[in-house]
Amino acid sequence: MAQLTAEFLFDDLTLAERDRAERVEAILPELRAHAEEADASGQFYAPHRETLARAGLLGLIIPETFGGLGGGLRDLAAATFAMGSACPSTALAYFFHCSTASRGLLALEAIEDGIFSPEEVPLVQRFAENVLHRMGTKKQLLGNFASETVKSAQSAVLVATEAEKVEGGWLLNGVKSFGCNTGVADAYLVVAKRKDYSTAEGLCMFFVPRDAPGVRERPQWDALGMRATASHGIILEHVFVPDEEALTVPGAFVKLMETSRGSLMGNQPAISAIYLGAAKAAYDYALEKTMTMKFEDSGMPIASSPFHQELIGNMAVKLETARLWLRRQIDLESSDPPVASKTEVVRHWRLAKGVISECAFEVVKMALKMTGTSGTANRGLIARMFRDVAMSLVMGFPAERGRLEAAKSIVEGAESKTFVVR
Repeated sequence: MAQLTAEFLFDDLTLAERDRAERVEAILPELRAHAEEADASGQFYAPHRETLARAGLLGLIIPETFGGLGGGLRDLAAATFAMGSACPSTALAYFFHCSTASRGLLALEAIEDGIFSPEEVPLVQRFAENVLHRMGTKKQLLGNFASETVKSAQSAVLVATEAEKVEGGWLLNGVKSFGCNTGVADAYLVVAKRKDYSTAEGLCMFFVPRDAPGVRERPQWDALGMRATASHGIILEHVFVPDEEALTVPGAFVKLMETSRGSLMGNQPAISAIYLGAAKAAYDYALEKTMTMKFEDSGMPIASSPFHQELIGNMAVKLETARLWLRRQIDLESSDPPVASKTEVVRHWRLAKGVISECAFEVVKMALKMTGTSGTANRGLIARMFRDVAMSLVMGFPAERGRLEAAKSIVEGAESKTFVVR
């Protein structure tokens, strides 16, 4: 069998996982062909939406009973790693779409675990099935918006967007600063707080159509990297959402987070897989380039010089370090039965995210050194991957914050808050 891109990350794919990974492999040439164009324009390449839908990948981690492919975290990480090697921007936009699935999957799991009361179950189940059918049966591309422009020293995300009850539904007002697929998604999944609550118990979720009255896009963001993710966010002004498109059961959002095996609502390692994929692509490009180019006087490949071999060896170490940290995190979050407590899983993620990001960035930096000034053309693969991977150093939380939070957890035995409201 032909070697798949994903097999660098997973050398133990099952037959079912391989089948799903082959679907991803089939679209990589299309993603790669338009990566430079998308980066230069700073806009999501709209035809990729249909490319992903035709391949069935919008429902990659959706159960087959809801029209999906039945994959899990391993499948998602394999997909984002492979996509990241071709077009990191598309991979990140795709991840944020897939992250929406947890709102349905965790809700059904929480129902099965008896977390919700008999009165709450029908409301939670209706919302969960809505999420899953949108992604699987209907093949919709979704945007997932939680982050906001307001910040808190006490948590990762502070939610100030408000939802006010009106007849037949809710009115939303607020600003969502980041989430990918702005103006591209069929609908946005928006986290907001009920106006009648002042704690995280009031956090709720709402499906907002892309063209709903009162929805505006924020100004385009001229980003350093990951330029084609459509991540500039939305403004909500008196946006009406009917009751059947919302999950407003008090405490439901928090219960879903508690049900998750990992950080936030799970699947976070698949973000880091994107950056590892980008780093691997930069390594492969630099190695091929310096193996092909020859010294004029000796006829030997440039890669044979001590300088280049030192870089190659160091890059190999960094790639393997990142791969092992990522594999361990995925194993912790997907093992059945669980092999670690949620506190241990989250603590490991706080460390792993930073290690993977820093190693990936170091690999691309060394690839830049390997290819010299010829690799610095702003539209070349090395420069693009360098800018894209640089975004991993700050996305979510930087390595320094992760290490501090992990240390605090070790010493004090407590996790930092993820969501607070204002």
